Amino acid sequence: MAARGLRGEVVSLRADPFLEAPETCLEHIPDALVVVEDGLIASVGPWDDARAAGLDVTHYPTGIIAPGFIDAHVHYPQTQMIGAFGEGLLEWLEKYTFVAEQDFANRVHAEEVAAVFLRELLRGGTTTAAVYCTVHPQSVEAFFAESERFDTRMIAGKVLMDRNAPEALLDTPETAYADSKALIERWHGRGRQLYCITPRFAPSCSPAELAAAARLWAEHPGTYVQTHLCETTAEIDWVMDLFPGHSSYLDVYDKAGLVGPRAIFGHAVHMDEADFCRCHESGAALAHCPTSNLFLGSGLFRVFEARRADRPVHVALGTDLGAGTAFSQLRSLDEAYKVAKLGGEKLTAAHGLWLATRGAADALQLGDRLGRVAPGMEADLVVLDPGATPILGFRSRFARDLMERLFVLMILGDDRAVRATWVAGRPVYDRDRAPSFLHAAEDAFPG
Repeated sequence: MAARGLRGEVVSLRADPFLEAPETCLEHIPDALVVVEDGLIASVGPWDDARAAGLDVTHYPTGIIAPGFIDAHVHYPQTQMIGAFGEGLLEWLEKYTFVAEQDFANRVHAEEVAAVFLRELLRGGTTTAAVYCTVHPQSVEAFFAESERFDTRMIAGKVLMDRNAPEALLDTPETAYADSKALIERWHGRGRQLYCITPRFAPSCSPAELAAAARLWAEHPGTYVQTHLCETTAEIDWVMDLFPGHSSYLDVYDKAGLVGPRAIFGHAVHMDEADFCRCHESGAALAHCPTSNLFLGSGLFRVFEARRADRPVHVALGTDLGAGTAFSQLRSLDEAYKVAKLGGEKLTAAHGLWLATRGAADALQLGDRLGRVAPGMEADLVVLDPGATPILGFRSRFARDLMERLFVLMILGDDRAVRATWVAGRPVYDRDRAPSFLHAAEDAFPG
């Protein structure tokens, strides 16, 4: 693929603001040229007409070019039930989620929802996500096929559950293993797709089901594991009843062999110190899902405690959906700020950008290829527009420095503030073009 360039303001992170002074962690070039070639960032530096000679350069005069956002926990089948009313977690699963997920026995339905879901992610500037499908293998096939069309780097897998759900959504340890193995062999490492072994949560999995998941993970190095952890106190009580003799909810997964690098635990609202320490020493990651936890009334995730300097735990931002209320990670960060404030902490724009980009890449063991605007990184980029809405543009005029400008975007921004999304060095979404979305094979917007 021929080299091309993006011109605009560039913001990225050089260091972790949870461990260093936040204002020192930003990398900033007010007027930059980002050169992309063969899906990678070839160079980044101050704008230079001579260096841009011969390049096809897309100029975003008022845009802020940042790493593409990463979503560490999201359910694509729940797209059709986002905003479902009034229940706590366990009741919400029974009343809405398990009903919606039965539709994914139909491959055509799965394809329709996958197409909507991927476009909404890209509209919000999200270029990588750890995605739950359903128990149906065709739900995974539909999702990865749509991701492949955009050439997005996605992590996804078939949900495993053999109890405490409707019969139509249950597998067995044997079919869970066989179906997942076939999907791993078909999709893991195919282009930019990565496979994630996905036991839904401990209450829906017998010990034999968890053992099947652990066997898959051990047999396929480089794959991921994702599940739910300590979302509500009622859920924790249920787990301890179902798995007597374990010291904690996390211990259930640990004893099963499902804790380590590339393990992603969603929510983790009600964690104790021993669990944080175990996540730190094992390299496991926690997905902070603020819009979901507030919507369901699950509790307040303690991000600063999780990232404590003496034993920092990997933390990334998740939308969850459909308990989460927006695909946009800017909306997630608005709520993450409020959750932190209620806990007595102040989440700066640098902290927020870390959770949605470089820190998330590290949490997913992808920090060598994602999360920064830097040479050698995969060219997944979001272009943010500080003037996207009248109030955002007006407020941004009065920002005193870069950190405040980014904070205003974080609090007032949403998908409208995403001017464009680039994936593997190609523009796949452009807010101001028609059509707004292009598959990778289409390469460039006309004109």
